[in-house]
Amino acid sequence: MKKIIFIFFISLFFTACQKEKVDTIVINSTTYTVNDSFEIAEAFAIKDGKFVAVGSNAEIQDKYQSENLIDAKNQTIVPGLIDAHCHFYRMGLDQQKVSLEGTKSYDEVLEKLVAFQKEKNVNFITGRGWDQNDWEIKEFPTKEKLDALFPTIPVAIGRVDGHALLVNQAAINLAGIDENTKVSGGEIILKNGKMTGILIDAAMDFIKIPEPTKQEAIKALLDAQKICFSYGLTTVDDAGIDQKTIELIDSLHQTNDLKMRIYAMVSGDNQAQIDYFIKKGIIKTEKLNVRSFKVYGDGALGSRGAAMRKSYADRENHFGALIYSPERYQEIAKQIAASEYQMNTHAIGDSANTWLVKIYKDVLKNKKNRRWRIEHAQIISPEDFKNFDNILPSVQPTHATSDMYWAENRIGKERMKGAYAFKDLLKNYGKIALGTDFPVEQVNPFLTFYAATIRKDIANYPENGFQMENALTREETLKGMTIWAAYSNFEETEKGSIEVGKFADFVILNQNIMKFDGKEIPKTKVISTFLNGEKVF
Repeated sequence: MKKIIFIFFISLFFTACQKEKVDTIVINSTTYTVNDSFEIAEAFAIKDGKFVAVGSNAEIQDKYQSENLIDAKNQTIVPGLIDAHCHFYRMGLDQQKVSLEGTKSYDEVLEKLVAFQKEKNVNFITGRGWDQNDWEIKEFPTKEKLDALFPTIPVAIGRVDGHALLVNQAAINLAGIDENTKVSGGEIILKNGKMTGILIDAAMDFIKIPEPTKQEAIKALLDAQKICFSYGLTTVDDAGIDQKTIELIDSLHQTNDLKMRIYAMVSGDNQAQIDYFIKKGIIKTEKLNVRSFKVYGDGALGSRGAAMRKSYADRENHFGALIYSPERYQEIAKQIAASEYQMNTHAIGDSANTWLVKIYKDVLKNKKNRRWRIEHAQIISPEDFKNFDNILPSVQPTHATSDMYWAENRIGKERMKGAYAFKDLLKNYGKIALGTDFPVEQVNPFLTFYAATIRKDIANYPENGFQMENALTREETLKGMTIWAAYSNFEETEKGSIEVGKFADFVILNQNIMKFDGKEIPKTKVISTFLNGEKVF
């Protein structure tokens, strides 16, 4: 008997010795791998920051051993989430400014500004987040009260979409502009021939807000990272940043102070910057990918800056505006097409989308797999959907549920048929990249999931969902937040799914977003976020 027991333990010993040592093993999970078959696994093993095996509990534990065994206790695991369009750095900077999100009146905005200045006592007050569409009086505010409260301190506060700015007279004086200043690609809003303090799109460039110091910029990036990790984001597509910020990100990556993977769209509003990066070529590390330019086609719908083919329904003879001339977009597109870079263009109005898809189709003739993106693709004319066969749509589902209260008033019932049409866009390209556009919308990716699938806001409105013919399935939505977003960045071979050889980026959730009642999706919380197999939240 003793001999049998001895042989048994010797057998166990040798079996253990034959198992491959790995850094981490995760068992007892419901893991949505998002591989080609959309398989669900129980367990996986990680070594050197990558997945080395994915399968059942038995398959993984029979072959691998690790001192770090994570029992997921049947919780749901998904690949590290990717926000395909956001403003990561700007959101970090906003943590150092006055927040005006959720304000219900102009008077509440003023109260927040007074409280902020009393605490901070800054030389130039900045902030963002107001939205007149959320107020009882749904009109742009004017600067008289700002002038009375802050007669000598410049104030510049941005609308929630980043396409309108309210400034006081002190900021106007500093900028050296007046009622007669000419603007191309924007508007200085006047009333009775006098400046109201509202500047739209290109007109905002006159206001020279002080640049953050290097320490403020570093703090902004680290603050943004902390917030994003808490929501399960492991890659962010920062839509429009400059060379200086990209170089700072790279340096923080190298010291490992910044861990977040960043697909950085270079701001395309500066010709010298376009020339510099095209000459330099694609920059690619495990955490930084610089291979695209973010170009602005038009403004936003909420501030009536989106370029429309016909007049706005609620403002006669107003059409919004393209930021540049069609000829200029053609020049930019030809230059980028001759390089390896992508062109990712903000286009919201139907006129902007018509112009941009036409230009894309022209310069990309016979060029496949360039993955040029239209960011937002918000209002599309019926005849333009087919042109997305070689143009990748990058959309933000929460824009639909934020705008649905007033969008039809802006553009009329007929044009709404081609608005926020995610399913129609998906049918034409075959993939769709999903993001939030934070801080325009909330960082929370589960609100993205909810808006894409259930097409309601967190107030559970509307009862039957908004334009449900364009809802995405849960599988399509998870792909849009993972593997399709990775594809849009040319990164699908290294992330976006839980597969052997890919970075071990994954998220443990407190509930199953693929199965639970749709009403529960916004309540989803992240238990843990892992990047390269390292727990970062």
